[in-house]
Formats: sequence, structure tokens, C-alpha cells
Amino acid sequence: MSGLFDLTGRRALVTGARRGIGLAMAEALAGAGADVIGVSAQLEPTGSEVERRVRAAGRDFTALRADFADRASVHRLVGELDRHGPVDILVNNAGTIARAPAAEHPDELWDQVLEVNLRSQFVLTRAIGKTMLERGRGKIIFTASLLSFQGGINVPGYTAAKSAVAGLAKALANEWAAHGVNVNAIAPGYIATDNTRALRDDPVRNRSILDRIPAGRWGRPDDLAGATVFLAAPASDYVNGVVLPVDGGWLGR
Repeated sequence: MSGLFDLTGRRALVTGARRGIGLAMAEALAGAGADVIGVSAQLEPTGSEVERRVRAAGRDFTALRADFADRASVHRLVGELDRHGPVDILVNNAGTIARAPAAEHPDELWDQVLEVNLRSQFVLTRAIGKTMLERGRGKIIFTASLLSFQGGINVPGYTAAKSAVAGLAKALANEWAAHGVNVNAIAPGYIATDNTRALRDDPVRNRSILDRIPAGRWGRPDDLAGATVFLAAPASDYVNGVVLPVDGGWLGR
């Protein structure tokens, strides 16, 4: 039974791995036996926290940089990956958020959020997915959001992108499931990260959010660990096109 969650011999690429949810995902995959390629715009070449945690689990770690707001940077990343061997698990976690009322939301913020959270993720997934199809196996995990299901407030670009990510995961699953490539998404709830600091620092919003969460607390990045390993492991070989909420019960309220 333990083999269902064993990632020994697998290589995982985790974007947005420097901190927060991506850091927790990378650590969880390493704990299950995977070697990790971490990618972030500002990831230190050596000595990063994610490298420390992956190596503490006894796994190899490779640090790469890519700016997901820059399409050319993502194409360079794709070319660089050829030197590191095949990717067995792709975790599309890199993301950004911009808060402004829709009537005042500038084009620049909209474009940046869509580029980072959607377009660049498709470019990377298309390239890595093609190699997975050639090998007849692979696991792809997108980080979706509660706003893949709901509208949110003052985040029109983020909501649009995360709704599209959920659809993209389903579309790719439809094409690739029969070829041994599983594509799914995780929808984190309200997790205590830098992206949600503004909400946690607002006493009114913080209280209204906590009152809605049946679990009674903000999530932690490591609350995503189990779902990440499940969707990366043999245990999920017949799971395709799912958007799995990890939200303390928010959507069930």
C-alpha cells in the first residue's frame, strides 16, 4: 500500500518554489522520494530554504530562475530543462495577485496577472506535457484557487486567470489521460502566505473570512502537502481533470 505514495526515482519541477505554498509542495514531494527542480524569479542559486528542505529529505535539488511575467524567460526555461533530464511531475504553482476595484483596474495589472497565472503556465505545460506524452506517463498539477469557483472582491484578473486554470486542467486531462498523463489542480483555501497578508491585516476581512471557514483557522502552506503528493503519486493514476479544494470546508459552507 505504501507504494501508492512513493515518488522514488521521480523528478518534480515546482514553480514558485521559493516560499509559501510552492515551498511546502516541494518539501512534500521530496519527503515522498522525488528529486526537485525549483523555479522562481528570485530563487537563490544555492543556499535557499527550499534547497535546504529538499536536501534534508535526502533528495537532489536544482535551482532555476524564470520570470513568469516574461514569456521569453519561460521559453528560455523550457530550453534549459533539456539539460536536466525528463520531468515526471510538473507543479504549476507560480502566481501573482493584484488588488484593485474592477472599475479602476489598469490594463497593466490585468496583463501581468494573466501572463503569470495562465499564459506562461500553458507555455511551460505544453512543452513538458509533450515529453510526458512521448514517454507515456506524467503528473501535472496546477494551483487553482477558491476563485476558480467564486468571484472574489477587487481581483478581477486573478479570478479570471484562476477560473481559466481550472478549465485548462480539465481540457488537458481530456486530451492526455488516455496517454498516461494525469492533469489535475489543487484549489487552496485561505492560506496564510504573503498573497493573503492584506486580508489578514484587515480586522474586518480577517474576521469575516474566519467566520466562514468551518475549520476555524487560516490554512498553512503545509496543509497542501498531502493533496500534492496524492496527485503526484500512483495513488491518483485514475484521477483526471479534478480541481481538489483544500479549504478547511469553505466551499461546503
